[in-house]
Amino acid sequence: MSTAAREPHGPLPTGGTIRPITRWGTPVMHRPQQPVTVFDEALAALAADMVATMRAADGVGLAACQIGADVAMFVFDCPDESGEHTAGVVCNPVLTLPQGPERQLDEDEEGCLSYPGAFVDCARPDWARVDGSGLTGEPVSYEGDGLLARCLQHETDHTLGTVFGDRLSDKVRKKLTKAHEKARRKYAADWPVE
Repeated sequence: MSTAAREPHGPLPTGGTIRPITRWGTPVMHRPQQPVTVFDEALAALAADMVATMRAADGVGLAACQIGADVAMFVFDCPDESGEHTAGVVCNPVLTLPQGPERQLDEDEEGCLSYPGAFVDCARPDWARVDGSGLTGEPVSYEGDGLLARCLQHETDHTLGTVFGDRLSDKVRKKLTKAHEKARRKYAADWPVE
């Protein structure tokens, strides 16, 4: 990940422990997450573990449910269309997408750390904004295009109990499943810890 990421609401937490990534099919991945109501050291420690895990897995975003925590929060460090990285933490995210004539779909490859090794095209709006709270409860807002827009949508979906496979046609989802099955042996049950 970029060390020169734009961090408009402060740096990502550090010092976390790499944890195994929770896979699709685990109940916590398929239900709306609990809203964050207490902004304390435990929440900051969870976010630090999420950052450490995201980086160990070479990801650009990670939701709390992806390490088994039933908490509506995600972390990210992701480039936009120009290649500039933005990084942050969002609790209780609310997604805003373009409507009407401003809404343009970007059909590009998407994958998920909770379904590793599998990528297929998934159409999503080419711009997104997420508003929520930071680790101390302060308001935060992030917006962007390109992969950043896709990431903000993908991670907000996780907090709502949606995996990107839920957004695919049956035919494309079968292709995704086949790719995951082919790659599965490359990813140990406790990946990316090992």
